[in-house]
Amino acid sequence: MFGFLLRLAQTDDSARLEQALAWLYGFIRPHRLGIAALLGLSMCATLLVLAQPMLTKLLIDKGLLAGNYPVLVATAATMVCAGMVGNVLGGANRYLHTRLSGRILFSLRSALYAHLQKLSPAFYGRRRIGDLLSRLDGDVAEIQRFALDSLFSAVSSLIGLAGAVVLLLSLSWKLSLLIVVLIPFEFFWLRWMRQKVERDARSLRQSSADLSCFLVETLPAMKFIQSAGQQGAEQRRLDQLGDGYMQRLLKLQLTEFFTQSVPGTLTSVSRAGAFLVGGYWVIHGEWQLGSLIAFSTYMGMAVGPVKSLLGLYVAIQRVTVSLGRVIELQREPLTVRQPRHPVQPPLAGCDLRLEDVWFAHAERNDWVLRGITATIPAGAKVAISGASGTGKSTLVDLLLRFYDPPQGRVLFGGTDLRDLDLYALRRRIAVVSQEIILFRGSLAANIAYGAPQSSRETIARIASMAGLDGLIESMPDGLDSEVGERGQQLSGGQKQRVAIARALLQDASILVLDESTSALDEATERKLIAEVDRLFASRTRILISHRASTLARADLHLTLADGMLRPHRQEHAQNA
Repeated sequence: MFGFLLRLAQTDDSARLEQALAWLYGFIRPHRLGIAALLGLSMCATLLVLAQPMLTKLLIDKGLLAGNYPVLVATAATMVCAGMVGNVLGGANRYLHTRLSGRILFSLRSALYAHLQKLSPAFYGRRRIGDLLSRLDGDVAEIQRFALDSLFSAVSSLIGLAGAVVLLLSLSWKLSLLIVVLIPFEFFWLRWMRQKVERDARSLRQSSADLSCFLVETLPAMKFIQSAGQQGAEQRRLDQLGDGYMQRLLKLQLTEFFTQSVPGTLTSVSRAGAFLVGGYWVIHGEWQLGSLIAFSTYMGMAVGPVKSLLGLYVAIQRVTVSLGRVIELQREPLTVRQPRHPVQPPLAGCDLRLEDVWFAHAERNDWVLRGITATIPAGAKVAISGASGTGKSTLVDLLLRFYDPPQGRVLFGGTDLRDLDLYALRRRIAVVSQEIILFRGSLAANIAYGAPQSSRETIARIASMAGLDGLIESMPDGLDSEVGERGQQLSGGQKQRVAIARALLQDASILVLDESTSALDEATERKLIAEVDRLFASRTRILISHRASTLARADLHLTLADGMLRPHRQEHAQNA
């Protein structure tokens, strides 16, 4: 079926489409038995529908016109039974189809999301979140509808069309030639309209992505928009985007209308011609009335599948756009991979060493880090200072293996990070950054985010160690209280303590505070740093900040400047 659709689409890049369809088939293949069952139900239902005109012919020619009442009663009863069985088959078909369709949809979305989870921060720096949401939601749903809904419709249509054509030929092969004459005209028309449908569908998907990007960008910033008095300007932006979307939507609908209406009109003309010729035969006694009615009915039944197949042709052009947008994400290369034979990182008590580490971001031409060599002893408190943009956060990203240095290596316990189990390594390193990430949910769920298997008693004990007792007592449901989206119901200091509790519960070997106290006053900061020193006394602590007070009482103070990591000058002078 996919090969047939590929030949039907005949896109300019058929090789890429073939690969995309092969990727899509990978999600359909596990459901082969369910699809086969649905096809069987569809075939039975289609055969029952095809039997109705023949029963009508029998009822008219052998019952009414022949004056045979028993045949009339038997045929009518058969028609009622066939209708009841058809209704049962239709209900079962819809139920199974909905279940199978949902499974494929969420499998597609889950696979794409899993791939996005493996991509580096640089990827998200280049992409608009609204565009990613549009692809995960709209494009994946479009692919799912094509993968199951359109294909099932196509199979049912092909079965119905084949059955209708066979029965038309059995009734009159001469009249059936009227259908054959239309095929070349419809084929060339569809070929001519293909690029127009694909172009308009691509434009519509991009417009949808623009709308999603606008909402993702402005809704979290509503407080700032209100304070700047720019509600009207943002409303006008939304209206302009909405108008553009509607224009593209209407243009696509017009294109699809003309794509399908011309073949549909030709089919109606052929059906009218069949009535004229067949009616002439009936009037002159060369054909039976029941045969004419059955032939006309089968022509109508053939028109439905033809229209469905025309709609499938349009769907192919639309799904080609969505497949391209999704496959573009799926093919985004991974800059960091899990090693083939991963080594479990040590639990604690291991030095961290950088050996001749060079690094430059792909979008920049200059080196951020230039041959850094340094050793951070196990359990030490290390301060790293430096101006903005010198690469301090890049060092943290290298520790977490969001990137790998193109030259040099980072060792943990004497083992290259590239040889360690990626996911276990990241669990060994807890990072508390300036922007604390909290999710909608309870306080307990946010504390236990990095260790969701933790018991209730352990979460409560860790929360108390992080100084959250006062917060828990003040909230209506204690640990079960909701913190709001992005933790909006908590203050900056409370968020910091939640992050510290999360790091404690994660039981990490290394704690990194990356500008995490910049929003706090110095008194609160000193108290928080003291608690960190107490709670993480036996673990490696890396403090990154501009503030001298944050970096005080460190065992080792390093400065990052011009891509080099050197001992702090004051410390160097004291040692001299």
